[in-house]
Amino acid sequence: MRYLIRFSYDGSNYKGYQRQGEFRTIQRELEEAATKINNNKAVNVVAVGRTDRGVHALDQVATLDIDVLITTYKLKRAMNSNLPDDIHINEVKEVSDDYFVRGHVRCKQYSYYINMGEYNPIMRNYVYQHCYYLNVTKMYEAIQYFEGEHDFRAFVTENKVKENCIRKIYEASIEVADDIIEISFIGNGFLRYQVRNMVGALLKVGTGKIEPYVVKEILDSKERGKNGATAKACGLYLVKTSLEDE
Repeated sequence: MRYLIRFSYDGSNYKGYQRQGEFRTIQRELEEAATKINNNKAVNVVAVGRTDRGVHALDQVATLDIDVLITTYKLKRAMNSNLPDDIHINEVKEVSDDYFVRGHVRCKQYSYYINMGEYNPIMRNYVYQHCYYLNVTKMYEAIQYFEGEHDFRAFVTENKVKENCIRKIYEASIEVADDIIEISFIGNGFLRYQVRNMVGALLKVGTGKIEPYVVKEILDSKERGKNGATAKACGLYLVKTSLEDE
């Protein structure tokens, strides 16, 4: 039986989502937990995407196949009892055996959090501690250039010659509460490091290193050039994964 799971995790202590040899990753923990439930028969967990080292998720989605007879309620409880405390299964439901989750993604939301105020050691793994003033008005002007369908090749750190870097961002927004900036993107898909690189450009705008219009010039250039900057992973969250059949 194939199951769809929604889960959240704190990425601070993992080398990213994807299994990487003997390194501790989110996928490895999920698969080891599921394998125990599956009478020690290996289980492959297929997620809609991967997150990098230090990135968090509030709503990641994946599928897994379990051969033993088990209800969704018991599978959720069993998975959580075998997972570490920084990974949690939020929902489990049955899907057809040919259900391919990556083909059902409608959109994803990523949010990035920046602290402009006093350094907060408690939140150092969960909010980027910039701790200096940022010109949010100019950042808001710059972020509008990301909305719509574009070739985001200039915001991909690796593999410049990737065949297809065209993605559509439905909404890009900035909100401020006290000293915390929340930068959010909702789109039909995101390339590796794309969000962190877009935030890196916005940070350059906010600090006055570049003007807002330069963001459009970088985007249009389709080249990862000297203006490139990658924001730290700790402030990034996969907030929501929306599927077409939900």
